[in-house]
Amino acid sequence: MAKCPTCERNINIPMGGTNTLPQNLHLGFEVEIARYISKIVSNKEICDECMDENRGSAVIFCCTCYEFLCNPCYDHHKRHRKLSKHDMVELNQDGAKQLQAIMKPRDQYCSQPNHEDNKLNFHCETCNILVCRDCTAIVHKNHDVTELFTVAKKRQLEIKEAVQDAEEVLTKLTAAIDGNNMIIEQVKISVSNAHAIINQAFELLQRTLEERKTQLLSELEDIAMFKTIALSQQKEQFEKVVNEIGRYTEAASHILKTHTDYEVVALQGLIPNELQTILKSFRTMSLVPNQHCDISVSLQTEELVRKHSDFGHISGDSSSSSPNTLIFTSADMLGTNFASVQVESTPSNFSHVDRSMVHNGAVTMDSSSGTLIPQAADPHEPLIAMQDILYSPNIHDLDLEMRSRSDYCTWAKPQQVIKCNGGPFCIAIHENGDIYVACEDDFIYVFDQTNDLKDVIGNSGMCNGQFNGVHGIYIKDDILYVADYGNNRIQELTSGGDFLHKFGKEGSGPGELCGPTAVTVDADNRLIVSDSRNNRIQIFDLSGSCLLIIDGNGIGIHSFQDPESLALDPQGNIHVAANSSNVISVFTTNGKYIRTYGDLLLKGPIGIAIDGEGYCIVSENDSNCLSIFDPQGHKIHTVVNLESPHGIVLNTKDASVYVANYEANTVLKYIS
Repeated sequence: MAKCPTCERNINIPMGGTNTLPQNLHLGFEVEIARYISKIVSNKEICDECMDENRGSAVIFCCTCYEFLCNPCYDHHKRHRKLSKHDMVELNQDGAKQLQAIMKPRDQYCSQPNHEDNKLNFHCETCNILVCRDCTAIVHKNHDVTELFTVAKKRQLEIKEAVQDAEEVLTKLTAAIDGNNMIIEQVKISVSNAHAIINQAFELLQRTLEERKTQLLSELEDIAMFKTIALSQQKEQFEKVVNEIGRYTEAASHILKTHTDYEVVALQGLIPNELQTILKSFRTMSLVPNQHCDISVSLQTEELVRKHSDFGHISGDSSSSSPNTLIFTSADMLGTNFASVQVESTPSNFSHVDRSMVHNGAVTMDSSSGTLIPQAADPHEPLIAMQDILYSPNIHDLDLEMRSRSDYCTWAKPQQVIKCNGGPFCIAIHENGDIYVACEDDFIYVFDQTNDLKDVIGNSGMCNGQFNGVHGIYIKDDILYVADYGNNRIQELTSGGDFLHKFGKEGSGPGELCGPTAVTVDADNRLIVSDSRNNRIQIFDLSGSCLLIIDGNGIGIHSFQDPESLALDPQGNIHVAANSSNVISVFTTNGKYIRTYGDLLLKGPIGIAIDGEGYCIVSENDSNCLSIFDPQGHKIHTVVNLESPHGIVLNTKDASVYVANYEANTVLKYIS
């Protein structure tokens, strides 16, 4: 394979090699000029005219004879009547510049024996080569031969006609591009108007919800006040009885200690009678609290969310579309997933649209078979995108539902914030709900479910249980796995921080590590470690023996640089967040490359987590944001205004997500 220097197309080299390709005389002339310019600038040539062995150094170049000349030969040129008219240039930079303007291509001469002095002034149409006059009478006798001048004029005319046709097409394409640009601007205006309508509608919904929230909170306060008053009144009755009993028992104690028999008898049973009266009143009282503590809240949240998920419709106003025509736009252009389409009142086999059928055009549904037939779309019809799909407003009998994860797409601000003593690098969640946070000070802090500090594990150092930059942690079966970055090892501790085992040492061989940044455990109890400075992923058994290496070095789509973190999807595939490559690379558990996503969308991916449905959350250190990807790798949402986010972990028990917000010294909790 070689590139043609004229048209810049790649062409296959014939069996006979490059010598069998057509000769490019113009390129040869350009190469020849470059060669002579190099010689002129170097000024080291000797005379081409001198016949003796002691030829002198050249001082000038004849652009007509293509010869370097010494001073005597140059003088001979100037004295010769014909040669004196030749163009000459000096052997320096100025001469090299003059050469490009002066020098003209040489005449082409025949290469046949005894024809070397004959110019190639004819073209053999039969053999498609240039020939001399003598060749037309001998080698090319009876061939279709034409004068070179005539053939050149014909070829020049063909070139001009081809250019004219191309310019006509170019004019049409330019007009089409202008038309597309106009439609794009119209789409922007339509989208802006739609934004305003949607914002107004949802502002109204928000106000309505806020008003209802205020009403419910007011009712809640009324109920709380009623319960509090009732319980307080009951408590006052209890306290009144307690006080009266205390007063009489204290008086009785005083009487028994200080009164004489006469004085006791004189009281005529006053104390017992009063106490019996009080106790009789007590026996009629209920000691059970007159109010229970429960307050029932019934919001029908699921029904409300279900109704709101179907709220509103977005469509492109395409009056030219038929009632059964669905208009699609490129999913790759939109950067979103073309999800399954559920269609009501149609054949059951029309339930999925393959991405290969998505294009800038129309797809007609065959009502009998449910298959999709691609058609050309009107390029002048403005379209408005609803994620991946545009459809005609005339479709009344089709109920289209896009599969999505609106819970992630509604993220804006965290619901909880945990303050740390330093910048947090990574997080892990124990099955009991405890939150393990590894910070820049080489401590692992343990918080309980109420975000209160419960324990502190480790400190700085090289001994067992000590760390030098914890970049990744993972908990499984009550064992804490630590990616000890600076010590180039993986440590295993109990969840309470007691040392169990370690493996790895600095190096680039199998089982050796250089800056491990993440560790996780797959379904087969294999430890998967991102070996960042070696640009690879290593898989170990539980004893620390290396089983497999996924090498990210090299060139190609399978390569990656600086793997900072990793996560496993529901199928067990390994997703690698490559910080320097700005991509997510996906491999099977056996190390086979599957795909890459996030290219041109990510800036400094440093943390990654994947939920049970395959939705992926990536922290971008350079962009200070979180990016949400659907299971097909299409970006669907961005959460902004973070401060150098690092590690991410999912809590499967409450579907919450914890993010290490490094620069702010906090851990953020988002609830889906």
